[in-house]
Amino acid sequence: MKKFFKIFAFLFLGLNLSFAQEPDTTQEISDDFDFSIKPMSKKGQMFVFWGWNRAAFTKSDIHFRGNGYDFTLENVAAHDRPSELDWAYVDPGQISKPQFNFRLGYFIKDNLALVVGTDHMKYVMDQEQTVKFKGNISDPVYSAMVQNGEVDLTDTKFLTFEHTDGLNYVNAGLEKYKPLLSKEKINVMWSYGAGAGVLFPKSNVKLFDNERSDRFHVAGFGLDARANINAVFWKHWMARAEGKLGYINMPDIKTTLNNKPDKASQDFFFGQINFGIGYTFNTRKI
Repeated sequence: MKKFFKIFAFLFLGLNLSFAQEPDTTQEISDDFDFSIKPMSKKGQMFVFWGWNRAAFTKSDIHFRGNGYDFTLENVAAHDRPSELDWAYVDPGQISKPQFNFRLGYFIKDNLALVVGTDHMKYVMDQEQTVKFKGNISDPVYSAMVQNGEVDLTDTKFLTFEHTDGLNYVNAGLEKYKPLLSKEKINVMWSYGAGAGVLFPKSNVKLFDNERSDRFHVAGFGLDARANINAVFWKHWMARAEGKLGYINMPDIKTTLNNKPDKASQDFFFGQINFGIGYTFNTRKI
């Protein structure tokens, strides 16, 4: 895991250095493009975006600590949980139920946007799996569930573990935009960038016979690299498809209620594909 993190950190720093070192090409591009009809490019423009995602996660070690136990479950597998395709995706009262993405972008200079937003992913531990166990449990009922250094999670008596409302990555990043196609009624651009933020999950956890924990809590941080392609119709309406790779580290996941000191920690890499619609507009005259 440390090796992968070093690789990711190198890519992350490289993207940011490219922002700092790349010369200003606004004049070169403007020789071929009329920015007065090119949304998502000029300093002072903004956009808002709402979309939906599918996500995948690497296996991770989850370390549990509390009164009477201190142990690690190794290489735990998990998956996302997309909602079925129904009216929840467009119903204002249920629009946050599916796995969603929100973005608000502002062009701080030509072709460079500061983008803030939320990635609402859902992380569900695979229940039907047997994982390696290291550590100790004082309760004989649950320590007896460990056999030959492994524990079977299938029957849910030992553990259920989810971030389903959700694995909320609140982040900010920089995105560099490049024009691909310019017509009177459609403009196509692609961009790349990097970001960082905090993890604010609502973790649904039941460990042993403890009361189930299901609450929002700032649990850690995340880093990401992203690329997307955007089609803008009639200068304002936007369709976006985006890919994102990232790293999540959560050292403070709440596992019980009543402010007990019990907690879990984990870190993993994630991949995300999202798509949706947006609107772009000017905040100043161009």
